[in-house]
Amino acid sequence: MRIIRDVGTGVDLDAVLAKPLVAHLATSAPKGPRDSPLWFLWEKERLWIIGTAGDTFPERVRQTPACAIGIVDFDASSGTFIHIGFRGTADVKPFEKQRADRLLAKYLGPERAAWDPRFQALGQENVLIGFQPESVVVRDQSYQPPSPIRE
Repeated sequence: MRIIRDVGTGVDLDAVLAKPLVAHLATSAPKGPRDSPLWFLWEKERLWIIGTAGDTFPERVRQTPACAIGIVDFDASSGTFIHIGFRGTADVKPFEKQRADRLLAKYLGPERAAWDPRFQALGQENVLIGFQPESVVVRDQSYQPPSPIRE
């Protein structure tokens, strides 16, 4: 995996990807590109995404494994603006309950009983998308936010 960084950027890739951010998976379809906002897990330099029975992106990945993923860590109050762009290939894998649980706990917390019921009983009818990055672009576009306006 080749990492392309802005000059002087001190972004810790693993620390950013450990946050419960939203990934945008860009895939190809016969009628043009598609974008799917998704939760993800970063493990062993691979992104993992859960695909459910009603999702259409797993079939697009099967048809065209080349895809891209964009993740942004943005906070207007602090001026944090970090962009991570991945290019690579994905494949559809059988569902792994432990990996899926780690992914869900990142967003929903460690207590499964407190999770939204939709996520408590995911099973083998689901799949995992394993995305292998070929390149990663890391950009720190953070800025100094304006001072609060006083009346």
